[in-house]
Amino acid sequence: MHNRYCVCVYKRTIKLLKFIHSFSFRLSLCISLRSPQPNVLPTYPAKVLRSGCPSCCNPSLRKGADVNATTQDGETPMSSLAFLVKEALESSVEDAKEIGHFCTHVAHLLISHGAGPSCCLSATDGEVWEHSLTYTSLENFDLLFPLTVLLLQHSASFVCSHHSASYWTGPQLIFTRLAEALREAVDAAEVADVLAKAEVLLDLARICSPAIPPLFPRSQLPVLEQGSIHEPLLELYGKLEERESQPMPLRCLCRRLIRNCLLPWPFEEKVKALPLPDRLKDLLLPENSWKNRAGWDRFKPRGSSH
Repeated sequence: MHNRYCVCVYKRTIKLLKFIHSFSFRLSLCISLRSPQPNVLPTYPAKVLRSGCPSCCNPSLRKGADVNATTQDGETPMSSLAFLVKEALESSVEDAKEIGHFCTHVAHLLISHGAGPSCCLSATDGEVWEHSLTYTSLENFDLLFPLTVLLLQHSASFVCSHHSASYWTGPQLIFTRLAEALREAVDAAEVADVLAKAEVLLDLARICSPAIPPLFPRSQLPVLEQGSIHEPLLELYGKLEERESQPMPLRCLCRRLIRNCLLPWPFEEKVKALPLPDRLKDLLLPENSWKNRAGWDRFKPRGSSH
């Protein structure tokens, strides 16, 4: 029995490593297209996945590769990353955790070198649009929470960078997924967890995103059959409605301004170096209040417990 279990785990691990290896190759191919040495591709050891370090991309990026380059098939580094993120949603709990660790590091690396995560990905025929990495993360925010947080920390747009708010907005995606997650929740703890994640992201977008889109009409709120789970949805919407009807508080404006001056992210060390009281430093880093919450630091596949 034990041997059979070990074989099963071994096969699953090899399959996952091959998948990540294949993804890394496609990612490198994209970012190497306009590199000074476009035909020189780095190699990818299996330890890339285990270490969570996207070293496979660094050589090309250091040589000036274009992170927005496109292959003949219309593939970009961001489209490859969005594909892998979606695969994590259909994987096992263990695989989702490993893929999430890898994707979060790669996303940080690509965005730091100028890749835009919020723009729709155009297909080769110019007519079909694939969802951006930000869209994919927001519509599964409770399952892809660390990546969604990372994108907002990097000042990702809260609307489609290509189509603007006419295509999608962050609040719409969050509320749509929130309604689904509330339906799927099996107990009060799961309800509280997904609501807390939604509030954290909406607050983070308020202080990090370049522009906050107008709140969608109340008539577009998802309808939940059970009043007990529909009520939290209405309460959260009411908070946003009240917030939008008033000028942004000075405290929030100052936090936005200071964080914007400290870009690029991460800036925890930059905040620590500021000549400010600890209480104000904590205000500038709201992430510290929830970064140690159980389960908020990893991807989760669909159907797993929140």
